[in-house]
Amino acid sequence: MDPIRNPYAPGAGQRPPELAGRDEQLGAFDVVLERVSRGRPERSLVLTGLRGVGKTVLLNALRSAAVRRQWGTGKLEARPDQGLRRPLSSALHQAIRELGHPEREQVDHVLGVLKAFAQRDAGPKATLKEMWNPGIDVAAARGRADSGDIEIDLVELFTDIGGLAQDMGRGIAVFIDEMQDLGADDVSALCAACHELSQSGLPLIVVGAGLPHLPAVLSASKSYSERLFRYQRIDRLSREAADRALTAPAEDEDAAYTDDALAAMYAATGGYPYFIQAYGKAVWDLAPQSPITADDVKVAAPEAEEELAVGFFGSRYERATPGEREYLRAMADVAVEMAVTGQGRIDDIGSVSTADVAIQLAKKPQSLSPARDALLKKGLIYSAERGLIAFTVPHFGRYLRDHA
Repeated sequence: MDPIRNPYAPGAGQRPPELAGRDEQLGAFDVVLERVSRGRPERSLVLTGLRGVGKTVLLNALRSAAVRRQWGTGKLEARPDQGLRRPLSSALHQAIRELGHPEREQVDHVLGVLKAFAQRDAGPKATLKEMWNPGIDVAAARGRADSGDIEIDLVELFTDIGGLAQDMGRGIAVFIDEMQDLGADDVSALCAACHELSQSGLPLIVVGAGLPHLPAVLSASKSYSERLFRYQRIDRLSREAADRALTAPAEDEDAAYTDDALAAMYAATGGYPYFIQAYGKAVWDLAPQSPITADDVKVAAPEAEEELAVGFFGSRYERATPGEREYLRAMADVAVEMAVTGQGRIDDIGSVSTADVAIQLAKKPQSLSPARDALLKKGLIYSAERGLIAFTVPHFGRYLRDHA
């Protein structure tokens, strides 16, 4: 098969040639956009799921849908070592520019408020570098969104920006990737601001994406967050959708798969979108001709697995210390033992008990707390329920057993 015509695209956040299995989420978001534009009450949206299920791709697709409706949009990626003010200010600045409000005086006032919000972290003796400027050429406003209390400031800022959008009969959408990495104060402020917007009916929504424990992070910040957001779990694709993700791009290149090949691909990838693209690319490059067969999948599987081992699994494993790696391997061993013996609760995400991991390592649970907490902060594991932990990356346990 001609590698130049290879249609598959394994990459972080890179849109696949066929966005299969996400029609429900895209359709529901179109309804949200229309309702908000008409002044109807609607909740902000949170997407959750493991690594590799396509959260970032879907987040970008939702943003494109908002852009097509002439909304103002901005996007940021949360980082655990960075506060919310600066990246959010850049995202909102872009959203205001996209909105294109015709009244320059009103826009300049809101931009001044935005600039004040962005610069509030800098002290009175801050250097020019510390007085970060998000590219706004108007003077910073005073007395609005600059109190220093992020919760008060964000409510005021969202209110002013939402007013601009309301004037236009459109909306503002802020897209936040890796939302679970926001600091506790920033999460609390974001929830409070969304709560205020929901009561005032202003057309500004937040669309977040993060790991499966993100709802717990939001709930721990504000009890009403469970009613504040519409939560959508993004999971692996069904067999039908996975087949379409492979066959539709192939058909565009006058190629096809046999039924046995599609079955083999689903067995190998588990329906995870990133894996589908990785295996699809490897199989295409190594298959001698169309239609692609199950034998072609078998031949290409080692190359796909090696690519995933280096770029998808290995890069994450390398971030762990020796003690943390020991903890990860123990998690994988406990999961296998549970599957073989049938003892313990086995769920669809492969959760294991922290007590069982301690038994596996022959150590007291308290002594393992530092390693577990560090892995949680690094985003390699998560805890959706007290006493249980799971990998944030699908098939990570299999990688650990085969390579680590």
